[in-house]
Amino acid sequence: MNIPWTLKYRPRTLSEVIGNEDAKKKILEWIRQWERKPPKKRALLLYGPPGTGKTVTVEALANDLNMELVQSNASDYRTAEAIQRFAGRSSRYGTLFGKRRLILFDELGGITGSADRGGLREITKIVKETGSPIILIANDAYNPRFSTLRKSCQLVEFKKPTKTQIRRLLAKICSLEGIEAEPDALKLIAERARGDVRSAINDLQALAQGRKRLTFEDVAWLSSRDRKEVIFNILRRILYAGNVSGALRAVNEADVDLDMLLEWIYENLPYHIKDPGELASAMDMLSLADVYRGRIAATQDWRLMRYYIDFMSAGVATSWSRKAHGWTPFRFPSRIMSMSKSKAERGRLRAIGLMIGRRCHISADRAAKDVIPFLRVIMQNNPEMGMGIARWLGLDDEMIAYLKSGG
Repeated sequence: MNIPWTLKYRPRTLSEVIGNEDAKKKILEWIRQWERKPPKKRALLLYGPPGTGKTVTVEALANDLNMELVQSNASDYRTAEAIQRFAGRSSRYGTLFGKRRLILFDELGGITGSADRGGLREITKIVKETGSPIILIANDAYNPRFSTLRKSCQLVEFKKPTKTQIRRLLAKICSLEGIEAEPDALKLIAERARGDVRSAINDLQALAQGRKRLTFEDVAWLSSRDRKEVIFNILRRILYAGNVSGALRAVNEADVDLDMLLEWIYENLPYHIKDPGELASAMDMLSLADVYRGRIAATQDWRLMRYYIDFMSAGVATSWSRKAHGWTPFRFPSRIMSMSKSKAERGRLRAIGLMIGRRCHISADRAAKDVIPFLRVIMQNNPEMGMGIARWLGLDDEMIAYLKSGG
């Protein structure tokens, strides 16, 4: 069974949460104060960018200290009555087995919409009176709606982990999964995650799951413009859309390259649609989208774009029952990866051809066609002579290694 690696490798103790050592220390000190008497501020407000470890830190803390964690997403409790039912009693009464209780309100930003009917006000009231520690989590602690609540909370900021910290975590996961990963590949994933640990782990799983080796080339083709979590979200909204408008809205609201999106859908359909008949219907819709893509390219009639988008999104979404079992990870388009690798190889050959051309006074194309094949044979059969020629041509170590490998 496929298990999300973000869940499989979720920290169980504070020592496993990467980064934010100062924040973890402040939280632990605040909890320790409760062992003597309730502190002046009976709630913590953790804030910072998504994916920086706010929620997992609280969960790990409760596990380390053997506390009963009463946890909820605050966006699910917008009314004062619901808040009181969830946290009011928990904040006043002890646990059944005598454990200390820790109350967590996650994603506090979700309670600031128009649907809020006294929920935020009730949370503020409970925070002032609570007999149990309460931790609240938000991306932005300085949202104007939190101004009153903020006065009753001790603020703890979470910052983005460093690229080095994320890379080390990815290396550890690869080791546990039996994957040999090139350091540069993990470095690139960490860089593109931009401090979001969840994003980095999701990217790693999508790229490396099922492999024994992950190379830089497996990662380098990815476009920095199309963030992977954005594409994952679009795919999920298209494939599992409840209606036509939902699928169309997913495409219209997304800033992604449509041709790239078509490749993503094509790659992932067979893994999500298990029924052969439904898969055939979805593929028919995708083929029609491809037909219109070709017509647009041939005629430059951009009025046809609506049909391209309609068949790719709504057509696919309505072609199957969307009864998926378990969790199926999204996969990167193998066709795009192959094209990228071949493009990189062509670039390498041209660079070598240019070096040969300058020395031998011939074109790079002729060098690639007439000289490189013979140079490869020499490299493999008489390495000493091959190295001498390579040095005379001015080739660098990377070019020489490429020729030795046979390309």
